[in-house]
Amino acid sequence: MNKIIQQNFKVEFNYNISFTEGVFDVNNPLLSNLLTSKNKNSTTRAVVILDKGMFYYHSYLIEQIQTYFKKCCLKIQLMGEPLMVEGGEGVKNKWSVVENVLDLVNKKKIDRHSFVIAVGGGAVLDMVGFASAIAHRGIQIIRIPTTVLSQNDSGVGVKNSINYFDKKNFLGTFQPPFAVINDQTFLTTLSDRHWRSGISEAIKVALIKDSLFFNWIEDHITLLNNRDPETMNNLIFKCAQLHTAHIGGGDPFEKGSSRPLDFGHWAAHKLEYLTNYELTHGEAVAIGIALDSCYSYCIGYLSENELKRILHCFNNLGFELSCPLLLDPLDINRINQKLITGLEEFREHLGGVLTIMLLRGIGQGEEIHEIEKSKLDQSIVLIASFQNKKLTV
Repeated sequence: MNKIIQQNFKVEFNYNISFTEGVFDVNNPLLSNLLTSKNKNSTTRAVVILDKGMFYYHSYLIEQIQTYFKKCCLKIQLMGEPLMVEGGEGVKNKWSVVENVLDLVNKKKIDRHSFVIAVGGGAVLDMVGFASAIAHRGIQIIRIPTTVLSQNDSGVGVKNSINYFDKKNFLGTFQPPFAVINDQTFLTTLSDRHWRSGISEAIKVALIKDSLFFNWIEDHITLLNNRDPETMNNLIFKCAQLHTAHIGGGDPFEKGSSRPLDFGHWAAHKLEYLTNYELTHGEAVAIGIALDSCYSYCIGYLSENELKRILHCFNNLGFELSCPLLLDPLDINRINQKLITGLEEFREHLGGVLTIMLLRGIGQGEEIHEIEKSKLDQSIVLIASFQNKKLTV
């Protein structure tokens, strides 16, 4: 006789994404209030993991963090100096760095009522988030993103990961942060390349969800290129708002076969790997969006004017949309077969049927389940012709 016990329960997640300036300034109580909001009557431990690239531009940061905890966090015990880790995508390729974080958690006796505070770019936040999620089955993490891309996209969501088997984000977890703090101060020292790079994720979410936001980006290209802080802050806020609304309103832990927010990413992830991560994630996403936008045009989804608007938007922001690795080395009119493997890896990451987001129009995404190789070939020819200022469609 068969017997069944059916279990069913729901878990509610809540976290705030705060926007501030000078998070470690002793006159700013935001972080202190967050740390004491859950355990008001007991002393709590915390460790800080810091993107080493931050120290280059903010050499005072370690001392500032220590001073902040001494003066503002009397019920929070900072366990030693911040652990410095390399920034950039390379940090997600090294299991040894994950072990360093786990070793810190173990030696400093960080438990589920303690906090891991991660300060850095998206790759560092991904890696630290993964390590925190697997230690004690999950330690509370506060993310302090320091780049445009991490403040408007990767740092505000629920995913954590590292790369493995030469595949991006092969190992990972879904674990929402305790809180996210976006500090605009850190954006002032970004290189022009990294300032620009994160804008591609804003264009992505605008193209699939909000045509008015895309119009706004077009209208503010000059201010963004001139690094106007208020304009960038508005872009980050709107982009983060759209991302989190999608996460909270649908399939936050990606149980299905659909990843709408990964529009343009199947090619981007593979291009990052094929260039040995010389392309930043945002630069690769720009190329991936251009490719999928051209494909959308080639199958009759996008108009010529809409396609030109998208490509000109990227171009006017300074993105390079051509990449030698898009092309078959033996035929410049055909797509690189190594890039094509990214489609299957993209499908494999979720399982189920291949599901790719395309554009039915600006602000209107639509998913398809099959890609025609001949149309991809046409798409790379379109990108090349646009890059040569000869776009005729």
